[in-house]
Amino acid sequence: MSDDGLEAFDSLSAGKRIDDDANYQWRVAARPVANVVPSDFRWTVTDIPEPRDGEVLLKTHYLGLAPVMRFYMQGTGAAGERALEPGDVIHGRGVAQIVKSRHPDWQEGEMVQGQLGWQTYKVSAMTAQEKFFKMPKNGLPAALGSGVLGMTGLSAHAGLFGCGDPVQGDRMLLSGAAGGVGSMVSQMAAHVVGCEVVGMAGGAEKCAFIRDHGCSQAIDYKSEDIEESLDALMPGGIDLYFDNVGGETLAACLDRLRMHSRIVLCGSISEYMREQPFGLVNYTRLRATESRMQGFFVYNHLHKWERVMDDLAGWIDDGRLQPVQDIEDGFQNMPRALANLYYGRNVGIQCCSVRGEPEHWN
Repeated sequence: MSDDGLEAFDSLSAGKRIDDDANYQWRVAARPVANVVPSDFRWTVTDIPEPRDGEVLLKTHYLGLAPVMRFYMQGTGAAGERALEPGDVIHGRGVAQIVKSRHPDWQEGEMVQGQLGWQTYKVSAMTAQEKFFKMPKNGLPAALGSGVLGMTGLSAHAGLFGCGDPVQGDRMLLSGAAGGVGSMVSQMAAHVVGCEVVGMAGGAEKCAFIRDHGCSQAIDYKSEDIEESLDALMPGGIDLYFDNVGGETLAACLDRLRMHSRIVLCGSISEYMREQPFGLVNYTRLRATESRMQGFFVYNHLHKWERVMDDLAGWIDDGRLQPVQDIEDGFQNMPRALANLYYGRNVGIQCCSVRGEPEHWN
């Protein structure tokens, strides 16, 4: 897509700012038809809510973004999140500080990660449905809780290890390698497991980036023939394919599977704006190669949260995982940050800094 559509988001955010004297929100104005456009979003300002007994007041510092948010805006729900109607505050997970607490289990000053919505304050009873977790005091920036040490990190870990069963020496293909999940999977597969990773990304700059983040080879899907490149770089076939794009790329990989290979279905961003779903016609390659294709949904892996976060933080500490978060500055730029995902502008995990790092936290 051209960048012309992104320029319209600059006008949407112009003149908007946030203070600590009100609650600023982005709501659904209209259901997206194709890519999100400025008229799909509505800026509102309300009073800061006051917590009642058993509740806390959360002050937002960072918010993460993901392609699925457009589905929620369209009125499509998923396990763990309800569909949105026009007028609703847009769903979004992020990092916040508890500034008032009337809840016995949560203390003022604690930093938490969870479902905040696109707003600068939130009152919450901290129920299981909202899936809040305390941010660990491990010396790492709180910003990582909106991405690498958040739901994106859980997705990357659950997809690779929970579904992909990678082993040292696997010849692995990774689509969307410069994106949020992809930029983590490439490093974990290469530096933690010892796979040989070929990554796919759009443009020379992103291909250079993924070569520095776990990929031994890169395919530029914007300028190269994908099938020819796969045959040249992976002539013996694919042991493990981590799929973030779906569509024709997935079909090409099915034709190039080795025996007992695995496909992880994480995302299908190439299909999100198609009028008709993409239909695979060569799925019987799974039978011929005795291979496995498995999808997953991140909310089904929440019981692994603490173990996964310990793994990721440890790999960051020892240098095997370099956190890559593409941070849009300013809550007023949240709609543009979401559009970045569909225009392919982000490198790493797309996040938004609402207030930056807290001065002090427990």
